[in-house]
Amino acid sequence: MTPPAQARSVPGGDFISNLAGLETNMRLLKIFSVTLAFSALPLTAPAQQPTTQSEVEDKIMNREWEEMRFIRQYSPLVETYIQSYRPDKQQGSVPDGDKYFLGRADFSRGIDVVSLNDSQNKKKFLGSMGSFFAFGKEFLPEGFLQMIFVDPEGVNRGSYKFTYVRREFLGEVRCLVFDLTPYPKSGKWRFVGRIWVEDQDYHIVRFNGSYGPASLTKDYFSFDSWRVNDGKNQWFPAFIYSQQGDFQDLLTQSLGFKPFKAQTRLWGYSPGTTNSEQALTKVLVEGSVDGAGAANDFSPLLAERNWARQAEDNVLDTMERQGLMAPYGNVDKVLETVVKNLEVTNDLDIQPEVRCRVLMTSTLESFTVGRTIVLSRGLIDVLPNEASLAAIVAHELAHVVLGHRMDTQFGFLNHLRFDEKETFRHFGFTRTPEEERAANQKGAELLSNSPYKDQTKEARLFLQALTNRSKGIPNLISPHLGDRLPTSWNLAVASNDQTGEKKANANAQSDNSANAGNAIIALPLGGRIKIEPWSARLELLKSKPVGSVAEYEKLPFEITPFVLYLSRQGEPAAEIPAAAAAQADTNSRP
Repeated sequence: MTPPAQARSVPGGDFISNLAGLETNMRLLKIFSVTLAFSALPLTAPAQQPTTQSEVEDKIMNREWEEMRFIRQYSPLVETYIQSYRPDKQQGSVPDGDKYFLGRADFSRGIDVVSLNDSQNKKKFLGSMGSFFAFGKEFLPEGFLQMIFVDPEGVNRGSYKFTYVRREFLGEVRCLVFDLTPYPKSGKWRFVGRIWVEDQDYHIVRFNGSYGPASLTKDYFSFDSWRVNDGKNQWFPAFIYSQQGDFQDLLTQSLGFKPFKAQTRLWGYSPGTTNSEQALTKVLVEGSVDGAGAANDFSPLLAERNWARQAEDNVLDTMERQGLMAPYGNVDKVLETVVKNLEVTNDLDIQPEVRCRVLMTSTLESFTVGRTIVLSRGLIDVLPNEASLAAIVAHELAHVVLGHRMDTQFGFLNHLRFDEKETFRHFGFTRTPEEERAANQKGAELLSNSPYKDQTKEARLFLQALTNRSKGIPNLISPHLGDRLPTSWNLAVASNDQTGEKKANANAQSDNSANAGNAIIALPLGGRIKIEPWSARLELLKSKPVGSVAEYEKLPFEITPFVLYLSRQGEPAAEIPAAAAAQADTNSRP
């Protein structure tokens, strides 16, 4: 990888020298107008800011070189989820197969990923013979990870031609937009597409395109890669949307492979450090030394509860340090509000108190770790409303109420000393069929006494949609740590016998036929939560209502593109001088 300062040059590589090689005065005028556009941009530090396109390009290339060296210091978690599609008369297309990969980025020997969810720790996951591609090609996890870099060998003047396009806002961040075109014979793995560059320090914050050239043995997918600011003038790769093929594409039809879409998320550049740092610096006031008369001793029952809580905390802390469990935050508080609603209306007083946490993965699963209810981020993402969320939470709360326990050997720290790759094999919170049936019945009882008792229809519709789509998304509904989501309708009714289950299924079918066309019964992935990539903190999305939704736009459990509202954390958005902005955009037009 060659730094920009040492990149080989091409004849006329300098911006001014290039003018001599132009054939017409009109092209001369266009290039000169671009230079004027840059000179009209507001400058926060006039003595240091570039004033010509050549200087801007140099700044971008050097920043990207620094960015690559900076990113390679870290080992974030990388999750890639892929769905293939088949045609559908009502929705245009629906999922027809999926693949899931979770791993840890490893830049020590280039671009590599260490698998966490593959039992054999393979570096690749198959596109299945004929399921994704007619020729049995393989999806490489490191191929998706590569998409965090514009060019793994660095962007340099000897390999790329820059073409200024326009100015554009991505959220609050003002950007310069360029098209990058690799020069002929500049090598393989070159990026062809568009970049967005924030105009204060010239970091690339988004790039959209593909690598190339392709060959018979390698395909390079189209992708849209985003970076997010962490508040320290550092931009971390966070989200990548990739797609290939379309049912309207004649080439897709002629080759016989199915189109696919994929989402790649990165998080945990600094896993498990935020809470520990806060605890280290927190000022604590000790209680009174004089404990005379106070009940400070633990009875055997309290000691047993304390030990179980210690095992529970050890598991949660371990998973948070690994980046698999989100730090406690606002999303957990929302879940705990639902728990409180269920507890109060059912006259429950559970000690120690029931807590809630969020597993970071996209897979749809829920389970309990002692008296902590855990829902995956992907599950929260696709739940359409609070009533559906309450149905899932009620089922897990029932496990707590019924006293279904976890392995308390995790109270010993030596049971938590294992290789990260063994996490999903080391931990397991599945329940016996008897425990699941009991939780179904108890969960239905809790719901029937709750504020959500008149809204169970939404939960039934959600579970019916999940059942209908299950064949097309088997990996999405395959849990890592708990049981599969209960898709039987006895979750939402008070009876658990055969007659009650048949009645529940009949009600679900009736609800589905009468209301599914008028309601959103499940959201796409990413419909509820956004991830802060540095610390893996979660926040609920604050999106605008979209009004009426067509049938083909509902996309339950499906992959959609990322469109981020970028901002500089901790810094107010700078105002743009209107005259300068208008002059720059006018001058840059051909």
